[in-house]
Amino acid sequence: MKDKIIAKATQLFLKLGFKSVTMDDIANEMCISKKTIYKYFCNKELLIAESTDAITNTIYSTIDEIVAKKHNAIKENFEIIKMIKEMFVSIETSPSYQLKKHYPEIHEKLTEKLQSECTTLFKQNIEKGIQEGLYRDTINVSSYVYFYYALIFTINENTSSEKKAKKLELEALEYHIRAMATPKGLIELNQYIISNQS
Repeated sequence: MKDKIIAKATQLFLKLGFKSVTMDDIANEMCISKKTIYKYFCNKELLIAESTDAITNTIYSTIDEIVAKKHNAIKENFEIIKMIKEMFVSIETSPSYQLKKHYPEIHEKLTEKLQSECTTLFKQNIEKGIQEGLYRDTINVSSYVYFYYALIFTINENTSSEKKAKKLELEALEYHIRAMATPKGLIELNQYIISNQS
């Protein structure tokens, strides 16, 4: 039952927003009593924290699936952005923006977790790109990881529209790759952009 509550709450939070969804809304959607929800979650904040954990775990497992497909480093980056965009396609307000505004403590804990995971992911991608000859081997990997992380999280925390945030993320990714790319990498990047224009 706990997992079912988390799943339904997550669905509602992403569709309607963390602030606007009440415990009553979740209970009504599930045709259960509010008391049943409080049996597992003493307050809404705890349920939001569990829901954001569920969302990030889904994102990480999907990223692992994409990485396992052995795309080159440039395509891998775009496939990850594309996957995240598809996951949040029905959302109007950026989840990160909502959390920062209404639930700053949950947002802070989530950001700490994301920073660690994303730093590892970005570092692995850059090192892979260098090995493939797509990124320059003279770049300072740690600096570029930091630059890209700062770009992505500034966008998500300060852009209320999820659609606009995803557009900016895509542009930030292109900017990030162009800053690192070798001539071979630029050819790969341009071919990928042309073949995915629609």
